[in-house]
Amino acid sequence: MKNIFKYIIVAMLFTTPSCAQKSIRIPGAFVETTPPLVPSNEWQLLNASNKEFRVRNFEGSLKIDRTTEINWSLLDIPGGRLKGVDHGEFGGSLTFTPNENFQQPIEIKEGHIRFVFNFHNKVYFIEGHTHMGFIGGALYELTRTDGIFGYKKLLDFEDAPEALTIYKDQLLIAGYQSFYTVKNPKTEIILKKTFWTGLYPNSIAAFDDQNVFIGMRGGIVKLDLTEDRVVFYKND
Repeated sequence: MKNIFKYIIVAMLFTTPSCAQKSIRIPGAFVETTPPLVPSNEWQLLNASNKEFRVRNFEGSLKIDRTTEINWSLLDIPGGRLKGVDHGEFGGSLTFTPNENFQQPIEIKEGHIRFVFNFHNKVYFIEGHTHMGFIGGALYELTRTDGIFGYKKLLDFEDAPEALTIYKDQLLIAGYQSFYTVKNPKTEIILKKTFWTGLYPNSIAAFDDQNVFIGMRGGIVKLDLTEDRVVFYKND
């Protein structure tokens, strides 16, 4: 009987549970809080806050910084640089500036361009906008034939994309009021009509499926993709 217990103990020491979840340290200035209802007094206080928090995965640790609104996205490609700009109600554009400084930027598309990025050796861009009751966006693939730029729309979003990251083989997108995954390219809506409507997500840091963090106004969110579970951490 003693030998049986000894073998059980040894097996426990050398066996790691496959479902073990990585522990990500949350800075003490952020306190787990019940997500506020829209448009409760608690939500209105967050909406009026001047604190915008950006999240990032820095060498396996969660880093949180104060940030300001960024309305442009840059991507270097052969021969020059792409720049996407979103000026809100004043419009925006996607342009290409050749490396030769004397050449003027070439406009590729008008629109509220939120992101320009490489994915699977192709260039994509995303536009999105919310104004006067309109909310939406789209994903495009950029094309280039004999030096001439073009684009083709791959899909539409029901929401306006606000934050983006590439995780594994998919895109994670926090919208104005929802959360998407995009793959192949098909969208899957993980969350709809979230409490962060009007709290302007600005960044996503993904560590694993159970630890996806979103930076926004007034605090951060931890999202578990396996259970569609949301935990809100308010800045204290």
